Amino acid sequence: MATLLTSEWKWYPFLFDGEGVDLFRTIFFWITIALSLVALVTLLVFRENKKLKVFWLVSGIVYACAVSGVFLSFSFVEDGLRPILFYPLLAVLLIVAICAVVLAVNRKRPIVIACAVVFALSVLSALVCMGIFFASGEATDGITLDENIGLILSVVGLVTLIGALAFFFGKGERKEFDTKSISYAAVCIAMSFALSYLRIVKMPQGGSITVASLLPLMIYSYLFGVRKGVFAGFIYGVLQAIQDPYLVHPAQFLLDYPVAFSAIGLAGMFSSVKKLERLPQIQFLLGGIVASVLRYLSHVLSGAFAFSEYAGDQNVWIYTLSYNSFVFLDVAIVLAVGVLIFSTPTTVKQFIRIKEGNTRH
Repeated sequence: MATLLTSEWKWYPFLFDGEGVDLFRTIFFWITIALSLVALVTLLVFRENKKLKVFWLVSGIVYACAVSGVFLSFSFVEDGLRPILFYPLLAVLLIVAICAVVLAVNRKRPIVIACAVVFALSVLSALVCMGIFFASGEATDGITLDENIGLILSVVGLVTLIGALAFFFGKGERKEFDTKSISYAAVCIAMSFALSYLRIVKMPQGGSITVASLLPLMIYSYLFGVRKGVFAGFIYGVLQAIQDPYLVHPAQFLLDYPVAFSAIGLAGMFSSVKKLERLPQIQFLLGGIVASVLRYLSHVLSGAFAFSEYAGDQNVWIYTLSYNSFVFLDVAIVLAVGVLIFSTPTTVKQFIRIKEGNTRH
């Protein structure tokens, strides 16, 4: 906790005197809060207005993509984000925004399929470009044989564990991705991605505490199930790689990005537990804790095997366990806000309606 008091931390909500990316983070922080409050009030007042719901839904997606695009551009101009990563990821954001507008106007099946295919191809292209980046051999220097083995075993172990939990707790879920689940996934990924740029504080060697950035993903997992949640978390993790792309090894990339955030997709693992059906806030809280612990474990293993040099004379495990404890501060905000949302009867009723449609075979 002493790190919170060091000068290396930046408190973005109050950096109006900053420059460049710091200034934009502050501005977007308050704009996001203001827009969220306006949307919440109008949706509560005009509950039956479907057009208004669609408007805010599409506006949220477009705004999230715009914010993400701005900060992605800063990463490209100021932080040296490679063109091979920048342009494909920028294209993904643009495609998400365009598809949101198109689907708001016309949601016929051919249009939905076309949008899904274009989005999938854009994400696949981004992944291929990342693969090419890794194949260039830039990020493997300094990793010993034991650390290589440790990284690979960590990836295999966590992927197996997350997959097993998703399979077990997702037995009653609908397997196919329908129009609704795809639309909600796009919205939640975009919202989480935008919020992840609105950092409250940032740690010196990577990692940050954000404004409940993982909440949309956790709610998506609760509503649509852990299998779809893990998939959405995987996509989000790939996009997260553009913020602070410190990549030293392919397995380290997987642990810090796709695997760590795929674990967040397990947040809905207790959403169908009948003994807790009258306590949705407890369902959300328990799932969120398990998901967060697995994310923490993923970062810890990455730190132990890929960033041991930063430990200095300190035991590497003590160092990585301590350093990555910021995850719990970040998640504490998410869980606190989530519990409040799941304690609101009106919101819970809406969530139940959505969830019921995803448990029918």
